Order: sequence, then C-alpha cells, then structure tokens
Amino acid sequence: MPTSSPSRRVAVIGGGISGLAAAHRLHELDAAIDVTLFEASDRLGGVLQTERRDGYLLELAADNFITNVPWAVDLCRRIGFADQLLAPNLEHRRALVVCNGQLYPVPEGFLLMQPSRMWPILTSPLLSVRGKLRLLAERFVPPRRETGDESLATFARRRLGREAFDRLVQPLASGIYTGDAEQLSLAATLPRFIDMERRHGSLIKAALRDRHANAAADAGARYSLFAAPRDGMASLVSALAARLPEGTVRLNSPVDALVPQPAGKWHVQLKEAASKPLSLPGRGQGEGLPSHLREGSGEGHTPHQQNAPIQGPFDAIILAASAPQAATTVESFDASLASELRAIPYAGTAIALVAYAESQIARPLDGFGFVVPQIDGRRILSTSFSSVKYAGRAPQGHVLLRVFLGGAARPDLVFAPESELRAIVVEELGALLGIRGEPSMFQIARWPHAMPQYHLGHLERIARIEAAVQRLPGLQLAGNAYHGVGIPHCIHSGEQAAERVLSALRI
Repeated sequence: MPTSSPSRRVAVIGGGISGLAAAHRLHELDAAIDVTLFEASDRLGGVLQTERRDGYLLELAADNFITNVPWAVDLCRRIGFADQLLAPNLEHRRALVVCNGQLYPVPEGFLLMQPSRMWPILTSPLLSVRGKLRLLAERFVPPRRETGDESLATFARRRLGREAFDRLVQPLASGIYTGDAEQLSLAATLPRFIDMERRHGSLIKAALRDRHANAAADAGARYSLFAAPRDGMASLVSALAARLPEGTVRLNSPVDALVPQPAGKWHVQLKEAASKPLSLPGRGQGEGLPSHLREGSGEGHTPHQQNAPIQGPFDAIILAASAPQAATTVESFDASLASELRAIPYAGTAIALVAYAESQIARPLDGFGFVVPQIDGRRILSTSFSSVKYAGRAPQGHVLLRVFLGGAARPDLVFAPESELRAIVVEELGALLGIRGEPSMFQIARWPHAMPQYHLGHLERIARIEAAVQRLPGLQLAGNAYHGVGIPHCIHSGEQAAERVLSALRI
C-alpha cells in the first residue's frame, strides 16, 4: 500500500470512540501519517466509562454493542481484542415489557416492529383481542405512496395499529433512542422497515419470506446479537488507545476553533489548559499500557506535550466531537454550517446503578431487562438486569441493575437531585420487581444532551451538512450525530472519515 509523505499531518478533534477509531484507522492504513488527537478532558473514551466498586463492574453509559453490523467486532479482531468479548447469557435471552404494573415477555419473534411469529402474539396478554386482530391485519394494509419523511410513530400506527405501537413499539424504540417516536424520522433511524414495506408490501410478509435466511444468520452469529468486553467498555478504549503511536494523544486540550489556512491547510486553536498524564478509563496511570505510552517513558517523552495556543499546520482535520461542539469550532469561517450542526437536537438521560442482594428480589429476573411504555405513566424508561445479562458484573448472591430515567419524555429528571432519583428508583423497582428494602449500592451517572435525536428532516439536514463540508477541503466529520448512534456506527463513522482523509491526501 502506498504511503504518504512523512510531512502529512492530520488532527483528530475528540477522544471518544469515534475519534479513537479515526486515529487508529489512519495509523493502520498509513504508518507515515503524523496524527494528533486533541481531547478536551483528562481521559479518553467520551461517555464510555467503567468503574469497579465493591466487587461490581459499573458501566456508566453503554454496556455492550450490537453485532449484526460488523464494525465494532471487526475492530476488536484487528486490535487483538476479540477474545475479550463476552456473549450474553442466552438462558435469559428475552426482553420484558411493563403492562399495567406487571412484566410480560415481548412476544417471541417480535423484532421492534416486525412480527415474524403469529402464535406468540395471539397468546400474549400485552394486547387486547382487538389489538391482536389489528396487528394481524397488517398484511392487508396498503404500502404508503407518499415519499416524504415519516415519523416512527406514524409508520408503526399505520401498519400495526395504535395498541401495538403504544404497548410494544414505543417502549422498545425509546430504549434505543431515548427519544420521542412522534418526532423520530423512520428513514434516519430504522430505514430497513421502509424497505420491507416497499419490497414486500407488508412487514409480516417480509418476515415470513425471510424467516429461513434470518434463522441461518442467527445460528451462525458468533456473539449472538450483542457483545460486551469482559472488563467493561473502558477496556476497549484502553486497548484502542494503546495501539496509537507515541505522541498521538493530547489530553486537556479543548479546541476553541479551527482556522483555515492557504493551500488547504488548517490550524487548531486551543483554549488554555494544563497538560496531565495520559489517563485511560478503568486503569491507574499507565497501567496496562505499553512502555512508550506511560508517563515518563523514553527520553523524557510523554503521550502528549504541553499545549500551545495554536497547533498546526495540519493537512486535514477529523472533527469527531458532538454536533454543538463541532458547531463552535467551525462558526468563525462557516456560520451556515455551524447553524445546521446546532439544529441537531439532543436528549439526555440519567442512569442509576443499583445493587441488591438476590434475597431482596421477589420476582425472578428472567430476561435481560424491561422497557416501560409511556402510556403506563411511570417515571423510569427501562431497566437492564446487568449481572443477569453478562457474567462478572456483581458478586455472588447479588444483582446489579441499571435504571434509565429522563430522555425526551422527562428531561427534567436528568438534573433532579440524587435523593429524588433514588426515591423514584427504589419505589418503581419495588413495585415492578417486588424488591424489599434499600439497595446496598446506588450511584447516578448523568448524561445531559448526550444522545442526538434524528428528528423528521434529519437526512436532509445531514445532506446539507455534508455538502457544506465538501466545500471545505481537508475537513471531515465523525460521530453519532449523523448516521447512527450505536458504538459500531460511531466506529464506522470514524474509520470512514479516516479513509476519506487518506484518499484525499493521496490525490
């Protein structure tokens, strides 16, 4: 593979999983590229944080990733991390949903919006007779003729009926996007369902025709539908960072603005900040890192040097920050682009990490967790049975739960006092799981404005953003604000940005 001139320099702005994936891909494809990754905080990984406390492994944000798209698993294989991935406990592989204060399994074969098996739906107590008949009539609903954007809620009600939407689709979709299904764009979030309707005329017909292919795919899946690092998401961040050459990462380096230069060059303007040693989440200083990434290794070399107000010139920039942060960095030279980036809405969530002794819980935790329909009027969005889903998350005889609050439905709860959130969580879990007494551990992780919302018109907005970026040679965007919110999509976004940069530099 041809290499670039050693003088080629690329700056990556943002040390979350997208920025790390971009920096790694640049080095993986061209060892001669000089890459500098600027991270505003004193740690890498963005929202991906893992802590150990009293024998519990606590994930403060995402705790696993899907494997039906290849990008995360492929990266793990390339960096020698695949043997660290855990499959979930298949004995409890099912999701539960709240209905009138009780927990019931999601009907087997009901995949978010696609019913592939009729008998589980007919025997489920989640839907009334009328609701079941309406859902089964989906195969007779004509395909939509209009071509404009359609909300997830409108699509689901049109094809499956209001009751199936309220009881199944809305809570399951909210568990993924923490958003308002009335505003979420189906084309931007779940376009495969549009394709099913267009190709087959019905979601049920599509499921029946694809059943054998889907069964074969499921049987061959190495990691089931999800995978999680044995030692938490922070261990993946550490493994990825450890693959970067010395001098790549600069922590405590908040970027104030990008400054275009003649001949397609760029300067990076930094805010004043003091440098600190490289700190990887879930580890002590330098722990588990190769010697060249430890503080004080080599001839006085550290993983990052003292910040200067201006860094550069760079031949290319990969902006792997949130949309509002990206807007701030480009505003001085493209106000229209900044405005489009700021128009992408965000929702926040609070995650309560709660531990109980098994003897305190009356209801068997037979599943990966439960989701809560908005029509049930409860104050939590969902709960993941973390220690049931993956091994090594709690001490013997104890259970670790992750309770989600806030989202687009209750944004006020993201900022509520911890005492209020604790009272809500204890009361709701007591009612739904029959839990007696107080938790042995309780911790809140708050993520205000962390989840981009792909509202109606999102794809058109992204098209305008990408058209504006194409007019700025050397600039690329990456992250979860554009084409997917999950970890695999973030990795893919970063790697695609890196590949576009290298392609442009070799012209």
